[in-house]
Amino acid sequence: MTVSAEPASQESALHRYFQIGRRGSTLGREVRGGIATFFTMVYIVVLNPLILTSVPDSTGNYLAGGDVAMIAAATALIAGVMTILMGVVANYPLGLAAGLGLNAVVAFGVAGLPGMTWADAMGLIVLEGLIILVLVLTGFREAVFHAVPAPLKVAISVGIGLFITIVGLVDAGIVRKPAGGPPVELGVGGSLAGWPTLVFVLGLVAIIVMYAKKIQGAILYGIIGATVLAVILEAALDIGGQTDETGAVVNPTGWGLNIPALPDQIVNVPDFGLLGQFSLLGSIERIGVVTVILLVFSLMLADFFDTMGTMVAVGAEGDLLDEDGNPPNTNRILIVDSIAAAAGGAASVSSNTSYIESAAGVGEGARTGFASVVTGALFLLATFLAPLVSIVPYEAATPALVVVGYLMMRQVKEINWDDLEIAFPAFLTIVLMPFTYSITVGIGAGFLAFVLLKVVRGKARAVHPLMWLIAVLFLVYFTLTPIRELLGV
Repeated sequence: MTVSAEPASQESALHRYFQIGRRGSTLGREVRGGIATFFTMVYIVVLNPLILTSVPDSTGNYLAGGDVAMIAAATALIAGVMTILMGVVANYPLGLAAGLGLNAVVAFGVAGLPGMTWADAMGLIVLEGLIILVLVLTGFREAVFHAVPAPLKVAISVGIGLFITIVGLVDAGIVRKPAGGPPVELGVGGSLAGWPTLVFVLGLVAIIVMYAKKIQGAILYGIIGATVLAVILEAALDIGGQTDETGAVVNPTGWGLNIPALPDQIVNVPDFGLLGQFSLLGSIERIGVVTVILLVFSLMLADFFDTMGTMVAVGAEGDLLDEDGNPPNTNRILIVDSIAAAAGGAASVSSNTSYIESAAGVGEGARTGFASVVTGALFLLATFLAPLVSIVPYEAATPALVVVGYLMMRQVKEINWDDLEIAFPAFLTIVLMPFTYSITVGIGAGFLAFVLLKVVRGKARAVHPLMWLIAVLFLVYFTLTPIRELLGV
């Protein structure tokens, strides 16, 4: 009797800490949600090393000497630690990892600047994260979040829904950019073709059917089933990847990122030698104070508002927001996210940030930080099981993003489309996120349009002072290139 009572006590303590019952969830849903989020995010363990080793710094050296395995291990480690921290400290179902877009900026726009090294570039990331942390601790970042009108927060969530949908469709090869003709087209030559496309379609259909049948675990089961099918097809047909060693497309109907083949080695010992390989202020000597300020500003603004949009979207999908559209423990979420940005730079894997793919876990039923603990634990496991993790192809994971995009799109009805002052800014926010492939651009355009329409209609005093400040900052952000040219930096 004593033995059986102990686990019950432990479980009740777990439920109390993470408020699992209070948020209408169960331990099973949290575990499934955490696993689903991991599977939709794990591509970063493969993709981040490919981006960061694609170009040398200004001295001709590659990050980690081009050692992809070393970067993958550090990427998974920081993602695991910071995601667990998000779950334990903020009790919010958000996964964190190296930010796509930000890592490309570091690789192609920062490391190659005259005199810059990889250590200097990562030092800039640490600096950016520390500045954002200061803004959070002083209350500024949370104050900005609360100053945003609730309808615009809804628009941000809807826009992100469309954004992750287009990300899913592009990553799966359903939507592509042709060599000539229109900006985008369906599949290959305007039609669906290839076995990987079939994997995506069947995965999407399976998730939708299970969702319609109200089967708990639909998203997770869809990802696993599609992965198994992908492995079988690759083993039987030897499909191969789309690109060769140089990145040139040689097989348009191949797999988009990683080939779903069973690896020869399942477990490997990770090398964490990249940790601490950064120079905090080395960039100032290399490129000057003014250039450093502009670079940090652009990185900071993107990180600042991407996170805001992500946590709102995830909270809206899980019905976790209050009447003003604010998630619980907002300040703690922002603190962890800020620390993650600096931690990513300190580990030489670029800024870590909150992932909108977390919405897949919320769609699976996750409502608390315990799901993040599960996701983080799987990332830590991935440092040893990187070969096994890499068998999940884009085509198997991205159907989940399309389904979650639909779920988030349903919130569009909460916007008053008859009120021009909110409807047009909301419209710009929603459409520019997928069309520009940037959450930050959508938010910035919406905020600027909101302030402009208030001024035009003689309601300038109704605009929160922080919204004025944000509008000015976004104006600078959108015109950063001509400003840099004017300053000669």
